[in-house]
Amino acid sequence: MTDSQLIREIKDGNVELYSELMQRYQRKIIAFIYHMLKSAGLELLAEDLCSETFYKAYRSLHSFREMDASFSTWLYTIARNTVLSELRKQKAANVSLEEAGYEPVASSDDIPEQQALRKERMEMVREAINNLPEKQRSALILREYDQLDYQEIASILGQTVSSVKSLLFRARASVKAQLEPYFGSASAMEEFERMNTP
Repeated sequence: MTDSQLIREIKDGNVELYSELMQRYQRKIIAFIYHMLKSAGLELLAEDLCSETFYKAYRSLHSFREMDASFSTWLYTIARNTVLSELRKQKAANVSLEEAGYEPVASSDDIPEQQALRKERMEMVREAINNLPEKQRSALILREYDQLDYQEIASILGQTVSSVKSLLFRARASVKAQLEPYFGSASAMEEFERMNTP
């Protein structure tokens, strides 16, 4: 059964099917929440906030409209808002990239000097991303690390697609400007892109 079919069945009273929806998304949502909480040292709350996310989604399922967003996008939005609310409560809303556990994808190399250089470069990229304003950083992480499309990012951040593209343009330009002193103007963005390509 597709998500749409399950949701229709649940809305029609077959509520026990909600557990199937939960099984489909629980790992992804808990991982997403865990990474957002890690920098604040609150990762132990991940399971509770995941449960809260699914509870909120269930309570609001009657208002979910498939034409507005996919179920997964809608669920990620609820998870993000739940975490941000908790972080505000904990006064720890500054989630940094390296503490969030995001690792750019890089090829493995057995040469220790190359590994050390690659690690140093990855740290510089993470630092540059962490220096971005929150919306630019979120958009860039969702695009480059989570591989979401523009529409999904727009839905999660509550922005238009053109705003997301603008955020990403400014974010990439800022990262490039921050990396230029280390990598040179021509290779700064190439380095960032190479480190983020699977």
